[in-house]
Amino acid sequence: MSVSAAVRSTSARSTLDRNTTVRLTEIFHSIQGESTRVGLPTVFVRLTGCPLRCEWCDTAYAFQGGQHQSIDEILSQVAQHQCPTVCVTGGEPLAQRNCHDLLTALCDEGYSVSLETSGALSVQDVDPRVVCIMDLKAPGSGEVDKNLWDNLAILKPQDEIKIVLRDRADYEWARDVLKQHQLINARTAKHTILLSPVAGALAPADLAQWILDDHLPVRMQVQLHKIIWGNVSGR
Repeated sequence: MSVSAAVRSTSARSTLDRNTTVRLTEIFHSIQGESTRVGLPTVFVRLTGCPLRCEWCDTAYAFQGGQHQSIDEILSQVAQHQCPTVCVTGGEPLAQRNCHDLLTALCDEGYSVSLETSGALSVQDVDPRVVCIMDLKAPGSGEVDKNLWDNLAILKPQDEIKIVLRDRADYEWARDVLKQHQLINARTAKHTILLSPVAGALAPADLAQWILDDHLPVRMQVQLHKIIWGNVSGR
């Protein structure tokens, strides 16, 4: 844990300026469709902007626009949903400097907080109470060169790594990278590893069979929210 993260986690309640703003695309109450929190009612706080342009991105509407809102205003809106679980997502939330203050404020309010981040920006100063769901970008995303490999040494045991796969080549890349970085061995994984097929590009049954054939200690996931509601914003 970095010094700044440690200070933030212990003294943020007394020093945090809740008039600080972030650019917000939307806040909505839904069912978590991914990660080990899948199926949980969750309030999603979607921030605006992302430095990446993944070819399979399904939230491109969050690249631009949005409105500046204070942390206090966001906390008020989150509270209205009466839900203990919050996910800060994007876009890329960490592209906004004040995202760290938002995460800390949510933790201070007693929420169980997760952060969905691309893996292209450092997670060094994320509040240690937050569970990071961090992507590794496979070649099929078009952004494999943006992976910040130093993040792997920073992740906490409870953090999760997600890899979205377009085809067999992406799968083989992911399998090899996980082994090279000692994130998995023959029986266990250092973190929860989430492998996801790109919807409409890779058949879930194919990915499932590859995982079984290679005996990978990973978790396969599909996007539950899309199965329930389809690919619509605010869900």
